[in-house]
Amino acid sequence: MNCPKCQSTKIIKYGHTHYGKPRCGRQFVENPTRQPIDEATRQLIDKLLLERLALAAIARVTGVSERWLQMYVNQMYVNQKFDNLPKQVEVSPKKKGKLTLQLDEMWSFVGNKDNKVWVWLAIDIETREIVGVFIGDRSRKSAQQLWQSLPPVYRQCAVCFTDFWEAYEQVIPNKRHQAVSKDSGKTSRIERLNNTLRQRVGRLVRKTLSFSKKLSNHVGAIWYFVHHYNASLCV
Repeated sequence: MNCPKCQSTKIIKYGHTHYGKPRCGRQFVENPTRQPIDEATRQLIDKLLLERLALAAIARVTGVSERWLQMYVNQMYVNQKFDNLPKQVEVSPKKKGKLTLQLDEMWSFVGNKDNKVWVWLAIDIETREIVGVFIGDRSRKSAQQLWQSLPPVYRQCAVCFTDFWEAYEQVIPNKRHQAVSKDSGKTSRIERLNNTLRQRVGRLVRKTLSFSKKLSNHVGAIWYFVHHYNASLCV
């Protein structure tokens, strides 16, 4: 038996792994059955995590263990990608002029259905970009946070179409706010985006077992989708 790194035959056997494989020193396992997960598989997993697949399904597709996949998600997404994601939209530059937005809020929950969390969104109807996001309760304060999340050019120039939720009237300047019914069709783009969000982010489905147990994970997953969605519009 040779060392796989240096091919030396001067090795010392050092017991067995919990899988029953003999190990030599602290360097390598003889005839390993479990190989490191290559970069191509990790990239495939990253894509599949954006498609609302359950972890068990992703494990079956990629051939990794559910235990490793859960560890990967916890380390790479919860502790790194989610925490390091910018909590501000990245949109293409806009000139001052006629801009039109549609705004809406969408119900979700964390931990249990009594712990309601609302996702506030604003979309540019011309470019389809998500230009404003806030995640919180359904109060006037949250509506204000959504308004502040918009790039300055939208706060200065855009006409905003919303439903009749009173918080919008308290925040958006009257001259540029129009409250309309769903039947008007003037909030159809944002309603369609809400549907896309529920289809792509499993923890937002109304009747789901994939709900978030931690608010930080919930927020991180939504922002991960938002950045991916806006980036896909530029391709």
